[in-house]
Amino acid sequence: MRVMLKATMDTDKANELIRSGELPKMMQETMDRLKPEAAYFTAHEGSRTCYMVFDMQDSSQMPAIAEPFFTSLGARLEFTPVMNAEDLHKGLSQLG
Repeated sequence: MRVMLKATMDTDKANELIRSGELPKMMQETMDRLKPEAAYFTAHEGSRTCYMVFDMQDSSQMPAIAEPFFTSLGARLEFTPVMNAEDLHKGLSQLG
């Protein structure tokens, strides 16, 4: 299932990882593991935030994906099922 992960990072913890040079490494490791079809980085409500859209094979993957964000960044996370235009077309074509 296509999922969008929104990770809103704690500023102080993210600052520490930036100073130590670990934040780029962590993000690259996450992207290598998830292989997102899209990844965006921005500020949302005053906090560093990343959005990644990727294929989640099973909900049991959530802890392994979430824990690095929780433990290293004190992040607030949201996992949201999403569709692209092709998925929406396919879904709508199944309506009576």
